[in-house]
Amino acid sequence: MTHLKFLATSAVVLLSLSACSRSSSPDQSVTPGVPSVPVTRYDLANRCFALKSVAANAHAVHATDGSYAATAPAVADGEPLYLKPTALGKYICYATDKTMLAANGSNVGSVSSPSDAADWTIETTGSGQYTLFSKSANKSLATDASGKLVLSDAPGTFKFAPTTGCTPYPEMPVDIDGETYKGSGVNKPVIGFADGHTHMMMSSELSDGSRNVGPSAGGVLYGMPFNRFGVGEALKNCEAVHGPNGLLDPDTIIHTAPTPHETPGWPTFIGWPTADSNTHQGMYYKWVERAWKAGLRVQVDLGTNINALCELGAAFIGATHPGTPIPDCNDMSIGTKQVQYMYEIRDYVDAQEGGPGKGWYQPVKSPAEARKVINEGKLAVVPGVEFADLFDCTVNFVGPIESIGCTKEDIDTKLDELYALGVRQIYPFHDVNSALGGTGIFNGLAINLIGFLQTQAFWKTYNCPRGGEGPTYFYNAGAEMTTAIPGTGSDPLTQAVFAAGGGVLPVYPAGRQCNSRGITELGRYAIEQIMKKKMVIDIDHAELSIKQDIIDIAKAQKPQYPLVSMHGGHGGISQEQAIDVLKLGGVIYPYAPNGKGAAEFIQKIKPIWPAGRPLAMGYGFDGNGFGGYAGPRGAGSKGDIVYPFTLFKGPGWGPQFAAAGIKPITVNKLTIPESGKSWNPDEVGTAHYGLIADYVEQTRIEGGQEAIDALYNSAEAYLQMWEKVVNR
Repeated sequence: MTHLKFLATSAVVLLSLSACSRSSSPDQSVTPGVPSVPVTRYDLANRCFALKSVAANAHAVHATDGSYAATAPAVADGEPLYLKPTALGKYICYATDKTMLAANGSNVGSVSSPSDAADWTIETTGSGQYTLFSKSANKSLATDASGKLVLSDAPGTFKFAPTTGCTPYPEMPVDIDGETYKGSGVNKPVIGFADGHTHMMMSSELSDGSRNVGPSAGGVLYGMPFNRFGVGEALKNCEAVHGPNGLLDPDTIIHTAPTPHETPGWPTFIGWPTADSNTHQGMYYKWVERAWKAGLRVQVDLGTNINALCELGAAFIGATHPGTPIPDCNDMSIGTKQVQYMYEIRDYVDAQEGGPGKGWYQPVKSPAEARKVINEGKLAVVPGVEFADLFDCTVNFVGPIESIGCTKEDIDTKLDELYALGVRQIYPFHDVNSALGGTGIFNGLAINLIGFLQTQAFWKTYNCPRGGEGPTYFYNAGAEMTTAIPGTGSDPLTQAVFAAGGGVLPVYPAGRQCNSRGITELGRYAIEQIMKKKMVIDIDHAELSIKQDIIDIAKAQKPQYPLVSMHGGHGGISQEQAIDVLKLGGVIYPYAPNGKGAAEFIQKIKPIWPAGRPLAMGYGFDGNGFGGYAGPRGAGSKGDIVYPFTLFKGPGWGPQFAAAGIKPITVNKLTIPESGKSWNPDEVGTAHYGLIADYVEQTRIEGGQEAIDALYNSAEAYLQMWEKVVNR
């Protein structure tokens, strides 16, 4: 999770406030393996049916007043209803006139907008026989003597007869023609790519929308990765949060020339999402599905937070929206809620795909489980966490005295809790100093201010070794520090920052500065305990010297312990450290590149890649991580994306794809039929996760077969690293 622009945004917001034609519808054809006549309630998902009353022996007809009556003997004369899952076993019955079958008081009628009244729990009472229950009315669907659909304490029995002519429920298109591939066996190398760092569970509400769990990031991120009522609710107009014309969006207020955005979401998306927007949902589940179809097979989803940043966001939302409930900003608490939310995402995708375990999004807890899931043609999702106050190991400085928030016993207890939840990858350090040690500096102002708010102290620094940059570094270390606060000197930001610092701000030497706070005794203990749990450790965000400490601890293990870098080496990584990570059996994947950046990264890592290991390059997308996404390739690129394009066959695609029986698929420009809105990353950058498939084509254009081979080796490389962590 990166916070450069957003941190500055948050600081300004808080301090300023203190001063004042492809169908977007799911395929209506019968899903392979699902009987044409449904047997269980899960078989109804995203299909077209006429509702047949067993008692009336007739199919429901939709009257002009919105009511329904089971009076049609023939299936063809019944109202075609599209069954859109809202959860496992729950559905919206969507009519051809775009209304929904709904409980209406004591009657049954129609509504034009989704609500609890239109949400039906369907139970299987026998093979192909069902009841429909309305939780909002606490009644079941039945028929009276005339066949009219009514609400009753005694449930009626119904059948769903397959039919045609439905109006599909609105949904984000995937725009890929052809089915994705399965594996060739759990013992065969995986062909596919890995995203080692992203945040799909960041959401404006950590539920399906049916209850109020609360938001992530203090509520400043707008939009949800899914909503029980679909894309129209998950990604609707953001004006309610970001204000008219986006004027209350903290992502835009601090720009030198403020750039408000148009707020409409689905289906027009005029002003968002964009590659440089930090406060809009970038990982709607259908966008992730598009990436999966293109070959995404491993995804590390991280619960994340920065307490002070979250509180800044909460203060902003509270000031602009009085009465908003105070959100949870404790790192461990909100991070845990995000991981729990991951399993709700899984259940929702399962519901869309025909039942428990049938969805393509599957959290896993071991490399063996991951291989099984991937062999079934699904996405193996590795739960992880990334926040500063890991294990509630806070630190506050009162003069020379450190007040710390955890003990070794706390570390053991909370590590056990994370492991039991399924967490298997951990960042021991993040953007703020903690009781475990120092953060890796990569920004010379904004994060220092956030750190001060959280720990009551600015960073103490030292001159980064060898200047912190140049040929001895794989990723540059530290940053040029500054106290040149944006503004004129009389603006609210400058005044408030000086006030927060007691009128004195630190003065730093010229040149790249690294963090003087090294690893603590608690930090060393935490690393050792994480290794005992056999969890993947990402060294990014750790202070440069702490990275070396972690490497040394890893080398001392018997056998040696693999480490990873999935997030651009925040804080710096020397060439020697990068070589050590690879020699330990770890992997280094680039942070949010476009195709040109991916090709450049391959040339950067090739000279230090261990002999005998297939070259591998995944990526860390950092979706919803507040760092922005890759922009267009721009000048010097080798060619434009031409739509439609083909994956798995043609120039740049090696023989391994055909040898594994992987059939080509056609990727179209992602376009919403209802509005004509489309995205081309050559024009707008990687505006959201749905453009990962297009990133693959950029990578082929820029790097050819070498780059494609490395990309599609990255899931296997991640799994081999994880196996070395676990099998010891």
